[in-house]
Amino acid sequence: MRWKGDDEAKVTVAVLTQFNVLNLNDQEPAEILVGRNLRDLRTRQGLSLRGLADLSGLNINTLSLVENGKSSPSVGTLQQLAQALNVPISAFFEIPAVEKRIVFTSAGQRPQTAFGSTQMQNLGQDFAGQAVQPFVVCLQPGMGSGDRMIVHTGSEFVYCLGGRIRYRIDEEEYLMTAGDSLLFESHLPHCWENIGEDAAQILLVLYPSDEHEEPGGRHFSIQTLKKEINMKIAVITDDGKTISQHFGRAQYYLILTIEEGQVVAREMRNKMGHSHFVSQSPAEESHGAGHGMDASSHNKHVSMAETIADCKVLLCGGMGMGAYQSMTQLNIQPVVTTHRDIDEAVQAFIDGKLIDHTELLH
Repeated sequence: MRWKGDDEAKVTVAVLTQFNVLNLNDQEPAEILVGRNLRDLRTRQGLSLRGLADLSGLNINTLSLVENGKSSPSVGTLQQLAQALNVPISAFFEIPAVEKRIVFTSAGQRPQTAFGSTQMQNLGQDFAGQAVQPFVVCLQPGMGSGDRMIVHTGSEFVYCLGGRIRYRIDEEEYLMTAGDSLLFESHLPHCWENIGEDAAQILLVLYPSDEHEEPGGRHFSIQTLKKEINMKIAVITDDGKTISQHFGRAQYYLILTIEEGQVVAREMRNKMGHSHFVSQSPAEESHGAGHGMDASSHNKHVSMAETIADCKVLLCGGMGMGAYQSMTQLNIQPVVTTHRDIDEAVQAFIDGKLIDHTELLH
């Protein structure tokens, strides 16, 4: 999806990307898909890795890791690459498709994208020209397009399948229940929200007049998406205020609970470090493995991560490549940041602006 307009739109895409907003039917790992698309985009523009590094301000080693599917780039990294290549961030997640003149979508195989708790099911994926863009949208209570009024090209048709939806169009409000419909010109400022106590569902059909407008338009704002950020983040630290620069030596994890895009709780937890393994007999390492990337090191990393198994993200100031890969395998997304202040780093993460400096891995 391309979210066109101002800088806020770019950040919206960034937030979606950071939380793995991909087609749920896609089976290919995101790292592989992003790496292949980045290489294709770079070579089509006649750029070498060095050339792209100069344009984006990113380290050439970082780009190499991303292109080879060995690193999961952060939102900030994707933003820098998108700006350098003059493409939307969504270009890194696109799967090549053959346009169709007829699209049949069975009920159980609708291509689906999740925006936090909101789901959009695409009923017209790969339709030639995208002259018509039909979706089934499932909304949890309180969710919708956000308070900011939306404007885009063409026309919009809405049919309420269930629940209670409030549409606001050009200062007029329309309360929709099952069976109600709306048809209007999309250049009229509009927004919508599930105002009921239960989940709601609508059929949304967009008729863009601009052939370059991507499916989905601009129907979710950055503030709405932030409200759906609910997770725990771990930060390696020695004092609870600053981010430690060494994963293995840090003494504590600061656990931050985020609800609706706001930090609501903090908790310090003890962290195992290198000193805990000094008394253990050194395990036999594979000579083919890099530093910290052998099975014994992975087991140590697993032990270090046991106490943060309920966290989705780990912020640190530095770590080894082996530890980085171990965290990824444990479904904990590591982010190497140059921020030292914990509050600044966490806010940048929530805003979708935190850069993962994988060039600092050792």
